[in-house]
Amino acid sequence: MPSALDQRPAPAAAGPRPAPPQRRTQVLALPEARWALAALVLFLAALPLKLLDAPAWTWGPLFAASYVTGGWEPAWAGLKALKNKSLDVDLLMVVAALGAAAIGQVLDGALLVVIFATSGALEAVATARTADSVRGLLDLAPATAARLRADGGEETVAAEDLRVGDLILVRPGERVSADGQVFEGVSDVDQATITGEPLPVVKQAGDEVFAGTLNGTGALRVRVERDPSDSVIARIVQMVEEASETKAPTQLFIEKIEQRYSIGMVIATLAVFAVPLAFGSALQPALLRAMTFMIVASPCAVVLSTMPPLLSAIANAGRHGVLTKSALVMERLGRIDAVALDKTGTLTEGTPRVTDIRPLAGTGLDEDTLLALAAAAEHSSEHPLARAVVDAARERRLPLPEALDFASVPGRGVSATVEGRSVQVGSPGHLLPASTGPAAAAVAELEDAGRTAVLVVRADTPVGVIGIADRLRPDAAATVAALTELTGRPPVLLTGDNERAARHLAAEVGITDVRAGLLPQDKVAAVKAWESAGRRVLVVGDGVNDAPALAAAHTGIAMGRAGSDLALETADIVVVRDELATIPAVVALSRKAHGLVVQNLVIAGIFITALVAWDLVATLPLPLGVAGHEGSTVIVGLNGLRLLREAAWPRPTHGVA
Repeated sequence: MPSALDQRPAPAAAGPRPAPPQRRTQVLALPEARWALAALVLFLAALPLKLLDAPAWTWGPLFAASYVTGGWEPAWAGLKALKNKSLDVDLLMVVAALGAAAIGQVLDGALLVVIFATSGALEAVATARTADSVRGLLDLAPATAARLRADGGEETVAAEDLRVGDLILVRPGERVSADGQVFEGVSDVDQATITGEPLPVVKQAGDEVFAGTLNGTGALRVRVERDPSDSVIARIVQMVEEASETKAPTQLFIEKIEQRYSIGMVIATLAVFAVPLAFGSALQPALLRAMTFMIVASPCAVVLSTMPPLLSAIANAGRHGVLTKSALVMERLGRIDAVALDKTGTLTEGTPRVTDIRPLAGTGLDEDTLLALAAAAEHSSEHPLARAVVDAARERRLPLPEALDFASVPGRGVSATVEGRSVQVGSPGHLLPASTGPAAAAVAELEDAGRTAVLVVRADTPVGVIGIADRLRPDAAATVAALTELTGRPPVLLTGDNERAARHLAAEVGITDVRAGLLPQDKVAAVKAWESAGRRVLVVGDGVNDAPALAAAHTGIAMGRAGSDLALETADIVVVRDELATIPAVVALSRKAHGLVVQNLVIAGIFITALVAWDLVATLPLPLGVAGHEGSTVIVGLNGLRLLREAAWPRPTHGVA
């Protein structure tokens, strides 16, 4: 009877596995988040009362509590910095908020405190989530291992207790417990977490295997070659942590000058107060002039010169499926001048698909018949190549004949009896009786084109060849061209996949610099070499193996749909819909935001200079000073919000869809 294409037996379980421990930090477990939430709730409770002109005793205590809950942490940090002879803008913002309250602008001051508290909380959450993801990576490696004793017996030990030279048994469907070398057995091992290769790799005696990789249908005996603390997966954790800690500290433009500006403003305010007193001025006019000076010289407009354009750019990018984690990231992105791209799951979809169906002449089979024959034999297999064949038959709605006597041999393929005749589907290297003939020619042609060839044999006679490949994303070539135009140099391909497949794909998208067969530490080394040469590198990837490079790069972008948790948390930006075309678009948007920041700084500078000069040369009335200060703040804020418009999203070039 025909097989149902939408049903596939689940792989045999290797025994119950404990669920990984919950490592994700809850938002409200962070004190910064709790204080920020309290400040926001108090502010929102007081706001309608203030706007409705309710008695001051109803909203005053609420605003005061908002000041305390949201402002005590930055104030305390600022005071500690002051103790260390450092003056930061956070302390000045708290002072400015208190100054606003002192002259009756209670709502404005509270809003400033809430914004600062929320910003600090978001930063704390991002830091905690990244740490969670790094720790969670350790869950990829199993906690226990089946160690073989010298007398032939077996014992279960903690993976961390394994030592170099130990022999361990890895059953079908289990993850490898330690880095080592296969001593005995043959199996397909999925090592995408380490190398990024889209297909499992056949492992046999003498081959290297890595901790955390997933064994297929065969059993392996593995001799431990590295201490668990020095495994590749452990080194990935270490590299991500080190890269996150040592990443060159970059600050928003205004933050780079905040020390000098803050100190200068404080000194100037004291001078504006003290000098008139020294020349006999009365206390009240001198104090009023100094207060006016402090308000008009306050960096509020300068701070807002930077944030609205960047936040607007973040919001616009979010509408187009690009999640940018902070304003700092949006500012950094526009400075990149080199791009490194991963292959599997980034330029490609990360899922093997049937690309070619080649029935051999004289067999009487057409494409559909050959595909149905192969799918019937492969239907009970869980190998990714088998799934690709069955999925292709499903897409064509082909009925499958009944398959009996199914058997699978790791590294070779499957066999079954279909319609009374034996059918084998698998590796040409094991199924082809000779290296010449029509079947060998078809295999060579597909492999030269970068495909994985699967031979179909019926009754000991080759009847066709099926080509399978990880399909290129439709917008990959156009994205490479757009990034080349933005940076002035073509992107580089960094991949753990084999050289031939990498170079074939690179040629399709216009990449000439290809680095293949790389482990995670090799990718990091390449990124650090470019950074040392003065380049600001953008790395785009999706897997665990890409995470260290994402952390080490000037800016890291992860593909969201198939991306590993570690890559998504480590990256600065996530492309939620996996649309490659949005990457050059968001780079261009970042550069637009930088242009608006420069405009705003010029506007803010003109206002501050004019108002300060007026206050020093003549007598600037306090209400007029406040109006001028607030007016400049509104102008730069509105100018920055221009990037919220749909028209601000850069239109694709080079045919990017």
